[in-house]
Order: sequence, then structure tokens, then C-alpha cells
Amino acid sequence: MMRIVLFLATNLAILLIASITLSLLGFSGFLTPDRTGLDLQQLLIFCAVFGFAGSFISLFLSKWMAKMATRTEIISQPRTRHEQWLLQTVEELSREAGIKMPEVGIFPAYEANAFATGWNRNDALVAVSQGLLERFSPDEVRAVLAHEIGHAANGDMVTLALIQGVVNTFVMFFARIVGHFVDRVLLKNEEGHGIGFYIATFVAEIIFGILATTIVMWFSRFREFRADDAGARLAGTNAMIAALQRLRAEQNVPGGMPDSLTAFGINPSKKSSIGALFMSHPPLEERIEALRRRG
Repeated sequence: MMRIVLFLATNLAILLIASITLSLLGFSGFLTPDRTGLDLQQLLIFCAVFGFAGSFISLFLSKWMAKMATRTEIISQPRTRHEQWLLQTVEELSREAGIKMPEVGIFPAYEANAFATGWNRNDALVAVSQGLLERFSPDEVRAVLAHEIGHAANGDMVTLALIQGVVNTFVMFFARIVGHFVDRVLLKNEEGHGIGFYIATFVAEIIFGILATTIVMWFSRFREFRADDAGARLAGTNAMIAALQRLRAEQNVPGGMPDSLTAFGINPSKKSSIGALFMSHPPLEERIEALRRRG
């Protein structure tokens, strides 16, 4: 239920902010004045506003949404020595990485996982699962935390939002060009847009969206290697390798984060039927080998 509420709230916010922005820009539609052709400049503005509105609203709400979706409990005052150690470790790692102390939390999942999110490197959230804290050694937990701090220090959340915004923009842009072509050339509609435009645009958005996802997922995989490298620098290469080996050993452990947060976690979800191009994480074996080559 909470995921549905978050989804609806996010989309309502996107519609509201995009509509206000288009109004301020004086947007009056992407058809030419005679309503027979496309005004490509106006169309690009329309698509960019909606494309970037979605990615940036999601970015600005990311901490709140992550807390709600994972039921993360923020540690404000440590109640146990484990929580005290967790806060001290994150403070030390963030200082070494040159960023402000992020919020630190624990979410109730048996799966060993962790994530970092936030709208900028100095206003981040780092959270770990209860399962990871219970079963991993202190050095392995520290390495996982270093990996997540690396995400924040590298600005991966902002970069991913920018890439997603560009991808959204051009998916919408080219889908509407295809829809216009179908409406005018194939269905011979001479003015305005008929039902053919909307159906063709919808289908084209699905196809282009699937293709564009490979770009976003490529960056997601690339940033995992960078975060692993940051984790190795902050916590030690051997500790980072050991943490990834433990994650590999636990890949069949049930219960984890929502799909919407999978790309932000350290432990990838298994999607064997989709293929490597659509994976948000490289295989753990490749990540371990990259660290071994690093030396």
C-alpha cells in the first residue's frame, strides 16, 4: 500500500511542477499554428520539462521515499554498542571521503544489503539491513559502508538523475515524432492529432524506453565498479573483496529491498531472464576480479 501511495504522490508532484514550469515558459503546445506540423523546439521543451521533472523530483524525494519503502529507522541516538559503532564508522569513512556525515539507518531485512541515496553528496542517507549487521564481520560491514559512502562521494545519485532526465526527454521526443508520422502519413489525419497519434506514441515510448534503459543500466554498472574502488581505498582492498565474496555466498537469501531501490543497493537482485544489458549491477565475480586486478 505504501508503495502505491509513494508512486501516486510522486507522479502528482511531477504533473504539478511540470505544468507550472511549462506555464511559466509560455508553452502553448507543440503543434505549429496551422495544427498540421510539429514545432520541434516546443516539443523538445515539453519533453525536457517532463523528462527532467520526473528524475529530479525522484532525486529530491529519494531519502524520504527510501525510508518509507524500506522502513529504515534512523539512528539519532545510539541505543546499543553496535549502533554506536555504526555511527562512528560512517563518520570516519565520510570524513576520509571528504563529505558531510550522512544520516545513518537500519532497515528490517534478512537479506544482506545496504544503500545510499540523497539529493547531493553532503545530504545523503546510508542504510544497512539488519541481516548484514548480524551475519557480516565488522571489517566486511565497514567495507560495505565504504562502498556506499563512495556512491555519495562520487555524486552518483545526481549523475544518475541527469542521465535519466536526458533519456526521458529523448524517449518522449522521438516517440511523439513517430506518433505524428503515423497520424499524418499512415492514417492521413490532416489537422490536430487523432487516436493513432496517441496509440503510436504509447507503443514507441515503450520500445524506446526499453532501449534507453540499457544506457541507464550501463551507467549503473559502471558506478558500481567506481564505488567498489572507493570502498577499497577507504576500507582496504582485501576487506572489500571479502565483503563481495560474502554477498556472493548469500545470493539465495530471501527478503530484500523494493525493486525501485535495487539499483542503489550493494547486493544485486537476480534477473537471469532479462539479460546482462538490463542489469543494474555487474556480476559479483566481475567486481571481485576488478578489485584483484587493482591490487
